Amino acid sequence: MAYARSDFEILAPAGSHEALAAAAAARADAVYFGLGALDMRSLASGGFQREELPEIVDFAHAHGMKTRLTLNAVLYDEDLEQAREEVQAAKSAGVDALICSDAAAMMLAQQAGMPVHLSTQLNIANVEALRFYARFADVAVLARELTLEQIRAIAEAIEREHICGPSGEPVRIEMFVHGALCIAQSGRCFMSLHTRGKSANRGQCLQSCRRSYLIRDAERDIELELTPQYVMSPKDIKTIGFFDKVVDCGARIFKIEGRARSAEYVRTTVQCYREALESVLDGTFGPQKVAQWDARLAEVFNRGFWDGWYLGARTPELTESYGSKATLVKRYAGKCIHFFAKAGVAQFLLQAQGFQAGARLLVTGPTTGAVEFCAKGIVNEAGETVGAAQKGEAVTLKVPEKVRENDKLYVLEPR
Repeated sequence: MAYARSDFEILAPAGSHEALAAAAAARADAVYFGLGALDMRSLASGGFQREELPEIVDFAHAHGMKTRLTLNAVLYDEDLEQAREEVQAAKSAGVDALICSDAAAMMLAQQAGMPVHLSTQLNIANVEALRFYARFADVAVLARELTLEQIRAIAEAIEREHICGPSGEPVRIEMFVHGALCIAQSGRCFMSLHTRGKSANRGQCLQSCRRSYLIRDAERDIELELTPQYVMSPKDIKTIGFFDKVVDCGARIFKIEGRARSAEYVRTTVQCYREALESVLDGTFGPQKVAQWDARLAEVFNRGFWDGWYLGARTPELTESYGSKATLVKRYAGKCIHFFAKAGVAQFLLQAQGFQAGARLLVTGPTTGAVEFCAKGIVNEAGETVGAAQKGEAVTLKVPEKVRENDKLYVLEPR
């Protein structure tokens, strides 16, 4: 079957201004973000305020990206006025769609004439459930536990039975292709609430499942250490190795998880999946490219990788340690103090550590996003080319993209 590039979207997470800029630099087709309290990542995405919406939308649209505002937490009666205000603010700012899971949020969006995208929190796992929710939405993220064949069956039913959303167009399927996977059914978890009084379904997940646990005998003084220790912490989903099958299953929007993750994570993952999509479409997808993408994706935050449930796994693959298993770590070095546009060079004040010529460097900033490059031609304050930069010095380096004053400079090193 022949596909057009315009049939598909790479949807990037934007939990910060740095991540938003990184998504634009990586040529994402759309971004999703929240405003805090009514967002399923409220603890991680509090960087955006309601008054910033016009700026965020204008920036995204100027870079060819659509915008999705997450209004997907469980809503209580006392939340409804705030939800109504956020819907109106989104409409006024020109947000392209709202991601919802609560029926109240869907109705508020419809009343305001705002397109709705259905969150995976709804756990839509069959065509009849999709048919019911299609009255509200033109896009649905299906349950994360489905296989590619189950997704294909739903996609075929949409076409065959003309299951359309409010726009009159067939409902489009969105699926998570990369990033964290929750142990709970489509993310509807209560562990954080029961153990620490913070509801994951209200955007306050404290990641209790990512910890190691002991079992204590209630009658005898015996403890057992669970092996593997992290029995509730799945590895991250990575579908790039079978992305040709993902494209072919009928999904049209490929979503990368990670609104709590860094700008370099966003840039790397979006770049890799955009390249993978384009290679599938032009017929060049293959093992050699997959190996290159695998290596790049391993460099940024991950808990190890597995295929998710898409290929028919019966049990999850679990993490073996706490935190990231990225093959690279970033160490703060200093900040940018000048950028010289004509020369394409920047001057950095090294406040924490130095580096050798040839080192891999990363610059991040709220407008810059994430720019990675190699330290070639280090020039000191005397105008001399030197083999190393030392803490306390101001050095000038060639940079591949525009950076800005006060951007942070990091050294990237093997773990």
